[in-house]
Amino acid sequence: MQDLPRILILAAGKGSRFNASGGSGNKLDALLEGKTLLEHTLTAVRASGLPWHIETGPHPGMSDSIAAAVGATRDAPGWLILPADLPLIQADTLRQIAFAQPVNSIATPVWQGKRGHPVRFPIEYRDRLVNLSGAQGAASLLTQASVTEVQVEDRGCQLDVDTLEDLQQLLEIRLKQLPPT
Repeated sequence: MQDLPRILILAAGKGSRFNASGGSGNKLDALLEGKTLLEHTLTAVRASGLPWHIETGPHPGMSDSIAAAVGATRDAPGWLILPADLPLIQADTLRQIAFAQPVNSIATPVWQGKRGHPVRFPIEYRDRLVNLSGAQGAASLLTQASVTEVQVEDRGCQLDVDTLEDLQQLLEIRLKQLPPT
């Protein structure tokens, strides 16, 4: 496990858009099919078999959360940055990104032509990740480097929950996936 990148589950957000849309409390505690959004994400993370760290903060912005999580896991050979509000992410997608070649590149999943999460950063990015601050996450690093795009069969890598409407759309997607009775 020591040679594997660490999944950094970012669970420190305030969820202000969720509450503004009519939700209440922490959006990660919202239920989807009887489990919280965070439980869904953690189920996939655990099933991936990869080491992980959950960052709960509080932190003023996503970049600060990333910096704190990387700082807490400095010994890792790399990181997969995964927002905690992607409850339909698949364990196989996490493994595909972790093992994408070349291993010294940034890697991101792509579903139907659009990038998703998690984003893998190799050890060479540790200092830049630890020094991030603000609300933008690590987006600025993606524009400064070559990124390996990994085609995946996982719409869940793009489906985050920011509003009550997003949560309702996820429920509709899940209901369509169920076999007819």
